[in-house]
Amino acid sequence: MQFFPATIPEAIRIQQELRDRVMIVDVGGAVCTVAGIDVGYDPARNISKAALVLFENHVLVESVIAFERTPFPYVSGLLSFREVPVILRALSCLKRPPDLLMVDGHGIAHPRRLGIAAHVGVLTDLPSIGVAKKKLCGHFMMPGLEKGARSDLIHRGEKIGTVLRSKTNVAPLFISPGHRMTHTRAVALVESYLTRTRLPDPTHWADRLSKF
Repeated sequence: MQFFPATIPEAIRIQQELRDRVMIVDVGGAVCTVAGIDVGYDPARNISKAALVLFENHVLVESVIAFERTPFPYVSGLLSFREVPVILRALSCLKRPPDLLMVDGHGIAHPRRLGIAAHVGVLTDLPSIGVAKKKLCGHFMMPGLEKGARSDLIHRGEKIGTVLRSKTNVAPLFISPGHRMTHTRAVALVESYLTRTRLPDPTHWADRLSKF
């Protein structure tokens, strides 16, 4: 299958095929190494920048920066086709695959159930979680204001994510499984990396490094 399309209809077809490979299951096993991933964009040069930070047992041990010419235009719902190539380049720089990908963006909380975290998870066959700052689709009841409050994100009668208050009195995050991950474990893993900021440490540091 061609994973990097030339047209919008082709991209949608690829998403529809790849979503059938997504596994919302708990594969178990210890999660010792977590790669936080975010992508920045320089419109003047049409360059994408992937920032990857690797945590081992909650300690930051490595960071990787990769650059690629952005191969696809901005289209809502098709953002992953802009970001996947540069993310794969950054991942290829690691000495070994991480136990988990924690991606700034959505997993299955996407109209076609294939946000960036699900997309990269399927292509690499690594467990992945989407940690998004904004909703892409669905509806929810606003959770309480205290840290740890949560509610379900629902789309077309299906739970597609969890709206999590990661810090008291701060806007919630939208957590969704990407691949080889359940809703429950995705939230638990994100919570285990919450310290002082709204974002969990892996995507917090990736977000900072991804800026141009």
